[in-house]
Amino acid sequence: MKVDTNKIKKNMPQVLQGFKNFILRGNAVDLAVGVVIGASFNNLITAIVKDLLTPTISAVARVPDFSGSNFVLNGYTISYGNFLNNLISFFLVAVAIYFLVILPMNTLSERVNRLRPRKPTHKACPECLSEIPIGAKRCAHCGQVVSQ
Repeated sequence: MKVDTNKIKKNMPQVLQGFKNFILRGNAVDLAVGVVIGASFNNLITAIVKDLLTPTISAVARVPDFSGSNFVLNGYTISYGNFLNNLISFFLVAVAIYFLVILPMNTLSERVNRLRPRKPTHKACPECLSEIPIGAKRCAHCGQVVSQ
């Protein structure tokens, strides 16, 4: 099989242009930024749980690690310690995300939305005073022609 290098060289600018368009498309760049921020955020939340919350709970419960916890049932050892450690870690991560990220972001979003004026989406029909959409030309309730 013979490869036509002239054809490859001729089509290369089109291929590179297509690749450039793909990479610079908004959603690909947004996804890349989201992955990088997510990985960094994961490190932050893991550090909060591992270095702050878990030692605090260990100090209160006086049990630093549950990984050795198990019980015997009909001669079989059932180790539940690692599951318990992971369950506690999951709960602590969820608590940290909620109180350190979600709650402050919701509060900030509410404050910003209160400051932003809202455009009305409905108006009152002059005949029957029913609420109708802004763009309506006729009232759905009484059939009255409504001016724009």
